[in-house]
Amino acid sequence: MSELGVAIVGAGFIGPVHVEALRRLGLRITGILGVDPAESESAKTKLHLPRAYASFEEIQSDPAVQSVHLTVPNRLHYALAKGALEAGKHVLCEKPLAMNSTESGELVALARQARRAAGVNYNIRYYPLCLEAAEMRRRGTLGDMFSACGSYVQDWLFYPTDYNWRVLAEEGGELRAIADIGTHWLDLVHAITGLEVESLCADLTTIFPERRRPRGEVQTFQGKEAGTGDTEPIKVSTEDFGSVMLKFQGGGRGLLWVSQVTAGRKNCLRFEIAGSKCALAWCSETPNELWVGHRDAANESLIRDPALLSPTVRKYANHPGGHNEGFPDTFKQCFRAFYDYIQAGDFSAPPTFPTFADGHREIVLCEAVLKSHRERRWVDVKGAQS
Repeated sequence: MSELGVAIVGAGFIGPVHVEALRRLGLRITGILGVDPAESESAKTKLHLPRAYASFEEIQSDPAVQSVHLTVPNRLHYALAKGALEAGKHVLCEKPLAMNSTESGELVALARQARRAAGVNYNIRYYPLCLEAAEMRRRGTLGDMFSACGSYVQDWLFYPTDYNWRVLAEEGGELRAIADIGTHWLDLVHAITGLEVESLCADLTTIFPERRRPRGEVQTFQGKEAGTGDTEPIKVSTEDFGSVMLKFQGGGRGLLWVSQVTAGRKNCLRFEIAGSKCALAWCSETPNELWVGHRDAANESLIRDPALLSPTVRKYANHPGGHNEGFPDTFKQCFRAFYDYIQAGDFSAPPTFPTFADGHREIVLCEAVLKSHRERRWVDVKGAQS
């Protein structure tokens, strides 16, 4: 893979995670672009990169760059993804893909026309046991899906003094907890079951309609380490927690609970999927175990071990059983799927990674969630497949 050149746009919390994962795959990173020249130079030095880009236009025109990773605030995704595709680059974008479904639908069409790989970093799919759960469904072990229930909870915005750009609707969108972490759960359940959401009913709550913003930006998850310092009040309209009831095509039901104000839960995604043959349960805090439930036999606990996984999943588990793999590894494996697809060179083949179409689906779902909450009713989901 080393002949491919990858540029990173964004030097905050997640940009360096991308750099590390790409290096572990042997990808050549051409440089990084921050919010200003000072941040770009600082990131270049800290991450030992060859170049600090002065502008996105430099990345677009750099012949050494074949692919661009976007790790910037949500409001910038659409314009930068569009610009990268128009410059002939492959694009791997953090979620959400865009600020609304009009923008995301346009990006899906543009990626199709450009014949470039265009992915969204739904990395949680790439915990090996989540991939194994999807494979169990494909080979019929799960049976027909009755229900999918679960949650994604955190505590990094537990206090009114906790602040990050994500709480601002103009920066991240009108939804926050659902869009920021709930979409990971929705994407994961879709990847495992293959089922589309037909309709939904949502209820959202903003615990802190006013937060204290430090005079100076705060990196994601770092506010509690930095202390309060000099702050100013800021109005917040995005939700701190919420629940969504789901109806899937084919009759299955679902329930999702999302919170960023649950004390003690740092980053916990859970699902339990009930099928007609067995049930599956998994938690991101213990990602190397998959519970398999039975009615007429002893329940099982599948431990992540390449020797016990399906052949199609095995390459995404790189360490022997008992040698745990976690959050950073999911980025590596998601990027592995993305760049293996590019290396194969057949852009008419079914993608093996989360695509712009998957990103579009999640934005359509978010818009339905917001509509349901505001109108206090069930809402049909339309246009999720693009």
